[in-house]
Amino acid sequence: MSAALATAPRTDDVYTFEDLCCLVPDGQKADLLDGVIYMASPDMLSADELTGFVRFVVDGYASARGAGKVVGSRYAFRLTDLYSPEPDVAFISRERNQVLGEQAGRGAPDIAVEIVSRESRDRDYGIKKRTYEAAGVREYWIVDHLQSRVEFHRLHGDRYQLVPLERNRLFRSEALPGFWLDVEWLLRKPLPNAYDCLQQILAGEPPA
Repeated sequence: MSAALATAPRTDDVYTFEDLCCLVPDGQKADLLDGVIYMASPDMLSADELTGFVRFVVDGYASARGAGKVVGSRYAFRLTDLYSPEPDVAFISRERNQVLGEQAGRGAPDIAVEIVSRESRDRDYGIKKRTYEAAGVREYWIVDHLQSRVEFHRLHGDRYQLVPLERNRLFRSEALPGFWLDVEWLLRKPLPNAYDCLQQILAGEPPA
């Protein structure tokens, strides 16, 4: 973890993980980033459906392969006292299962996914990306349905690099081996059937 996420002393304008737990109501999505608590606005239906789709296919694949655990947007990862983000979807590999605590993750997930909203866009592309990068999150997926844009960032050394898509639409994960995703699914309106997509992923190679 880089010095960018170092713990700082408490001041009146800085909140800690303990404050996050005390001040944020149960069920409210919130991120603690550099000592600032950001409360999420209620999800749009399209964003909620997209989050559910991504979680379903990632969780379904990880469960079928015994690869690890998937958690949702009300689960925080305590990176330091001042940084505790709640990714919309996160994957933790079986080998790193000890990261998962009952109240919060004690360290970084292997994959963090953010579904962009109007109020979260600057954070998702800015401080959250820097936070995940500094914490060692192996892959960061940004799904921006409002701009019909999907980005996959992979850690090389201590810096993210944008992953090029195969045939301009296919992404293959290294953090979740064997998992692939067709970006066109994420941008389709309405979304395709998540179960059908999961079966295609589990079958192996994507169709030509």
